[in-house]
Amino acid sequence: MAATAVRYLSAVDPHTAPGAQEPPRPRPDLLPRPELRAVREDEPAPVDAGHFRRVLGDFASGVTVVTAPAAEGETGPAGFACQSFASLSLDPPLVSFMVGRTSTSWPRIARAGVFCVNVLSAEQAGLCRAFAVSGADKFAGVPYRPAPVTGSPLLDGVTAWIDCEVHAVHTGGDHLIVVGRVWALDSVEGAPGPLVFHRGRLGTFTPAD
Repeated sequence: MAATAVRYLSAVDPHTAPGAQEPPRPRPDLLPRPELRAVREDEPAPVDAGHFRRVLGDFASGVTVVTAPAAEGETGPAGFACQSFASLSLDPPLVSFMVGRTSTSWPRIARAGVFCVNVLSAEQAGLCRAFAVSGADKFAGVPYRPAPVTGSPLLDGVTAWIDCEVHAVHTGGDHLIVVGRVWALDSVEGAPGPLVFHRGRLGTFTPAD
């Protein structure tokens, strides 16, 4: 009898049972699965790359610097400017960012296994440009302190910071999708508003009335 009940409950939406007040809803697990396939290396892109950048540039995003402490064998910390940061989950607390597969900073962050997301303020456009350069000593002359849990560089003057451990890494075309488990975070009282990237330019955030 128990096995019969389990089979019945797994196949019937509870909203279709006698006495149910809500209309039937589609069962996600009974919907047809999307067709998934690998993209061939010689397959042309469905849209022009320049047009893709122009259209997506209309979506304004905040600017961060993702940092990590020196991993074993490294002489110093790692970091890069990142505008693809986003919150992901509340329970458990997760955040995400995207990084190009050709990034030279990401392998060093991956080896460290932890990172801190520094949300730049409107006064830190120069810092963003410095961390966007590849191959330079990005931390030269940049004041920072260790984040409380991971020890990742927490840059002075940021609007907020999020201290994380690498939770998962997924592939996403020519980028990697990095998911971080949040262990500590805070906003800085009295800090200027965030730095914003829009249509290829850095600017300030002006809240609507």
